[in-house]
Amino acid sequence: MEFNEIERGDGTIAVQVGPRTLACSVCGCQQFHERNSLLNTRVATFFKFDWANKEATNYICVQCGYIFWFFGKH
Repeated sequence: MEFNEIERGDGTIAVQVGPRTLACSVCGCQQFHERNSLLNTRVATFFKFDWANKEATNYICVQCGYIFWFFGKH
C-alpha cells in the first residue's frame, strides 16, 4: 500500500493511505506528527543489537495523542 505525506505548513502532516486520508479513530482529526520507533526483540536487546531491529512509522494525532503504527510503510 502506498503512503503520501502532505506537509501542512504548521509542522503537522496529513497522510494518504492508498486512496484514503488517514483520520484519527478516536477524535476524527486529520493532522498528525510523524516519528519512527524500533520494534525491539528480546534476543537483539540481550545481545545489544537493538540497531538491527526493524522500524515502524508512527503517526500521532495532534488533537488527542492517539498513535497509529505502520510497519513497512515504504
